[in-house]
Amino acid sequence: MLFLYNLIIILASQVIKLLALFSPKMKLFVDGRKEVFSILQSKLNPNEKTIWFHAASLGEYEQGLPVIEKIKIHYPNHKIVVSFFSPSGYEVRKNNTFADVTVYLPLDTKSKAKMFLKLVHPELVFFIKYEYWPNYLNELKKLQIKTYLISGIFREKQAFFKWYGGFYRNALKTFDYFFVQNESSKKLLQSIGFNNVKISGDTRFDRVVSILERDNSLDFIEQFKDNKTTIVIGSSWPKDENLLVNYINTSSDEIKFIIAPHNIKSEQIANLKSQITKSMILFSEKENQDLKEIQVFIIDTIGILTKIYSYADIAYAGGGFGNPGVHNILEPATFGIPILIGPNYSHFAEAIALVHQEGCVSISNQKELNEAFDNLLFNEDVRHEKGHICSTFVQMNKGATTIILNHIT
Repeated sequence: MLFLYNLIIILASQVIKLLALFSPKMKLFVDGRKEVFSILQSKLNPNEKTIWFHAASLGEYEQGLPVIEKIKIHYPNHKIVVSFFSPSGYEVRKNNTFADVTVYLPLDTKSKAKMFLKLVHPELVFFIKYEYWPNYLNELKKLQIKTYLISGIFREKQAFFKWYGGFYRNALKTFDYFFVQNESSKKLLQSIGFNNVKISGDTRFDRVVSILERDNSLDFIEQFKDNKTTIVIGSSWPKDENLLVNYINTSSDEIKFIIAPHNIKSEQIANLKSQITKSMILFSEKENQDLKEIQVFIIDTIGILTKIYSYADIAYAGGGFGNPGVHNILEPATFGIPILIGPNYSHFAEAIALVHQEGCVSISNQKELNEAFDNLLFNEDVRHEKGHICSTFVQMNKGATTIILNHIT
């Protein structure tokens, strides 16, 4: 099985190189991995102590940050190495200040895994949420390096829990300990013989709680808001925007809207602009403009959505009309804001819980969206009640980082 797996990885690497000729994202994926070993050689000394964190993409990196921050405090003499699999994570956070070295993870061949671990020589390793690369895990096991899964989540449909999943189950034997998000994940692991598991919860709650402690002010958003009721639309996709634009165009001029699309490519921003009939401005055009007179603010940049949520009275989190589903709802929730989402959220435990508790409202069509927004806009008590449910939910679920650190240290 390992031979077949390695053959598939080699074939996939060739296909990816071909795709890179036509896809900018695939080009980043390929080109970014060409210099990984030279970066590691230049930034790491063989005598230095290191700790390695691996994140699939941006969401997993954000999820791991509370643990990275605490590990840096407990291990001040270690260098932190962060690896990403996806360009959407690496390209956004390649210049982060939490890690001493940030790189792409080379593809999972035996030779690349050996070379990577030789150069990084980690004392501790943390995989965040998921991604189980057999060659890396096998090499870690051979080297007897302590390896942990944090904020892990397992589902019955995964190969580990199927009759044919022996190859993947063996990969899990590398982990010294599993810190999982929920009871069902713990039971699934125990069903295949893993008892080195603890329910720690989701470190994302610790991450979003810490947001409240920092300065979230943005002068230009404050000027735009002008003390008026503001709806913030985060990480929207065209399917979300089709409904949202209809509502915006017929809304009262006393309501302000901030839209931060998931994709900020110029053609998509231009398409969004063309549909809106209200007064509107882009982030890239805001200088020397009187933002108080504008009703719709389109954020054609990245990295400030979290701070923008602090100005929201109502939030809409996009992605719920696509697959795998809705984007991060914990960031608006931590600010005590009621949230609207699309219908696809079954893969996200926090969305399921908040919909059940009625802090979050799921809509499936234009009529439901209109009614939900109107209810929140014109009934202040309902708005505050749902917002309180959201903030309480976040506060009640914090603490995963402490559980993980207490066990490790």
